[in-house]
Order: sequence, then C-alpha cells, then structure tokens
Amino acid sequence: MTTQNAQTTAPAPDLAKQGSHHWVLTLELPGRMSATQYGTLTPAVGATRYDTFLDIRRYIVAGNPELSTANVVFFALESNQL
Repeated sequence: MTTQNAQTTAPAPDLAKQGSHHWVLTLELPGRMSATQYGTLTPAVGATRYDTFLDIRRYIVAGNPELSTANVVFFALESNQL
C-alpha cells in the first residue's frame, strides 16, 4: 500500500498573467439587487484613477445592463504587488 501526501498550500499565482492592479467594485440598486465584482488590470499609460474607475464600471454594466443606474457602494483599486 502506498500513500501520497496531499498538497496543503496553494501554488503561487502566475503574476505574469495578471494585471498590475487589483480592483473591487460593488454596485447596488437599492431594494432590488447588488453586485460585487473583482479582477486585475493594467491601466493604459497616462490613465487616471477616475479613468480606470469608469472603464471598470462600463465593463460591469456591459455584462449587467440593469446596473447602468446603480449606486456605487464600494470601489478599491490597488497595486497587485504584495
């Protein structure tokens, strides 16, 4: 009988496949729905935080048109490096 040890730690993520920044955005239609999405991206050269926020919001609304008039409850955009 042979025994194999289970891997107890997750493999290191491949950061080359991730963007330079990590984002989280929560949108809410009060009393109806809320949606939180997250991901990584590399902003365009010269892009501002506001430009990037609008790009992310447009991305979410493109996939969920009912959120086009939703309130922003939370937004975070930070370096993806630890």
